[in-house]
Amino acid sequence: MYITKTLISWYSINKRNLPWRNTKNPYYIWLSEIILQQTQIKQGLPYYEAFIAQYPTVFDLANAHEEAVLKLWQGLGYYSRARNLHATAKYVAFELNGNFPNTYKDLLKLKGVGDYTASAIASFCFNEVAAVVDGNVYRVLARFYGIHTPINSTEGKKVFKALATDIIDVNNPADFNQAIMEFGAIQCKPSSPNCLACPLMDNCVAFRENDIAILPVKIKSNKPKNKFFNFLVYVTNDGQTILEKRKGKGIWQNLYQFPLLETTKSLNETEFLKELNSDDFFENLTLFNSIDIIHKLSHQHLHTKFWIIKTTTLPKSGIAISEIENYAVPVLIKNFIDAFNFQSEI
Repeated sequence: MYITKTLISWYSINKRNLPWRNTKNPYYIWLSEIILQQTQIKQGLPYYEAFIAQYPTVFDLANAHEEAVLKLWQGLGYYSRARNLHATAKYVAFELNGNFPNTYKDLLKLKGVGDYTASAIASFCFNEVAAVVDGNVYRVLARFYGIHTPINSTEGKKVFKALATDIIDVNNPADFNQAIMEFGAIQCKPSSPNCLACPLMDNCVAFRENDIAILPVKIKSNKPKNKFFNFLVYVTNDGQTILEKRKGKGIWQNLYQFPLLETTKSLNETEFLKELNSDDFFENLTLFNSIDIIHKLSHQHLHTKFWIIKTTTLPKSGIAISEIENYAVPVLIKNFIDAFNFQSEI
């Protein structure tokens, strides 16, 4: 098939030298695929290298404390990936004796592994004919074949999976899957692709019909919700502060944060004290940022203020400020810690 042969030929010349492409070890492949979910390679590569260095085998990762895993993951976001990563490592190490499932069907049973990840591991490690479909693949197929079915619709997912399965090289599924993803990443880019240098140009429907800019089609998601966070950053004269572990379900589950007051709007100092209704124990209150720091997540925008509270005593047990770097925190909190000079406040 034209597109199949062209992509594999292109890949043999243009592929990037990435560490997970030099191994068939399912632990390394699985680790790279989980890290690269919702993450670009340039951001994910240092994390992959850090995990491999600290946890060279699935047994090492399985025996790690969850907080250590979350700390190493800090900054990547979508922390459920890290929790699932740790849970799956323990399952593979302790229930499967360190042996990853070797089929697409069985890989799907692992926590945090969906269609794409199972297809990737099955083809890369075990040469199973399982077509991968990620954002890059959607884009290449939608443009080449001129498909206007939304990629995030139920119908679209079926259409593109069937098409990817139809054109996969059954004799070399690993290289084909790598090729079509790589092609989407560095040749058929989301915006301003260099179509004149594209080996698929002559047969590309989107190029012929001038639809490059509108394909692939995606149904717009709901508008993100606005939330208003007020973090209470306690600082005592003897170098103590308070960090709390987030409980329950949520994107920051089991991460640490400063005590939080969530409100329905952004507050000034008078409104903040009234809302808190606890101004009697505040000896010195200042606002770190007068303008809200807006932390954008896929489904919500966090409008955040950090309130600095200098006090001689804490309302609950605290931690030494000198130990704060040992705790896994969301990137929003990490950025504040990096910007705020705790030592100057003691």
